Amino acid sequence: MRRLAAALLGSLALALACGPAGAAARPAGVVDDEPRTAVISAFQPELTELLAATEDKQVRTVGGVAFTTGVLEGRPVVLFLSGISMVNAAMSAQSALDHFNVRRIVFSGIAGGVDPKRHVGDVVVPDRWAQHQESVMAREVAPGRFAPTEGEALTGGRPFGMLHPKMVEVALTPGAIERRAWFPVDSAMLQTAREVAAKVTLKRCAAAEVCLAKQPSVVVGGAGVSGQAFVDNAALRGWLSTAFDAEAVDMESAAVAQVAYANGVPFIAFRSLSDLAGGEPGANQARTFFQLAADNSAAVVRAFLAAAP
Repeated sequence: MRRLAAALLGSLALALACGPAGAAARPAGVVDDEPRTAVISAFQPELTELLAATEDKQVRTVGGVAFTTGVLEGRPVVLFLSGISMVNAAMSAQSALDHFNVRRIVFSGIAGGVDPKRHVGDVVVPDRWAQHQESVMAREVAPGRFAPTEGEALTGGRPFGMLHPKMVEVALTPGAIERRAWFPVDSAMLQTAREVAAKVTLKRCAAAEVCLAKQPSVVVGGAGVSGQAFVDNAALRGWLSTAFDAEAVDMESAAVAQVAYANGVPFIAFRSLSDLAGGEPGANQARTFFQLAADNSAAVVRAFLAAAP
């Protein structure tokens, strides 16, 4: 009798582990295995419009992050907030890849404008991303002259005082480290962005009497940079423009680009300019135009998803 009971319990345990007859075993930790596009924003106002437009929503919480699955512009998606800053962005992006069947990653949010030709409200879609604070804080060897330690893997880019840009190290296989300065955006996704860029109407006014001087536009291509610090400094902005030839600066995209690269998942980021990162003649404009910028980014992302294969 004991043997029979043990056999029945063993069979029951095996059935529970394997799931329904004929069903493929789900990898450990996966909570949803439908192929989806991950749509990420850093903080709530950036995601509000995208969530509102998503149908068949279901929320799953993993590691403190609320992942919303559903359908957006006819595409299966999983939407979530990365949290502000590079570490939060990297953690949440990897969590999404570990627990969902993510086939591509799209970031939607705001940024500071770096290129002097860009204006608040514009949506920029860079073709590559770098981490501007991945650096060596060099020793001052004479007044105003800084020398980095020998052997550091520098990018060769122009330094900003003691700050010398350094390569990022990526572990792709055990024991193998790749050093690189830039993480590329997926070329096919970038082409789709180009195709929809001229078809999207962007907002110009944050309120009835708070309007931008110029109608915003979508700019596809160029460089984006990310770092841990919020940039509101004209000198640093100028350095980002000359040293990196950057269009925009934010605090998350390059981290997600690195995670996507390491996992072999296509990536693209849409960033609308809420301010000029210290380049304004007056006060920073982010508080005035962040929602307009967030909505403009979301509008381009929706058009992108509708057109994506």
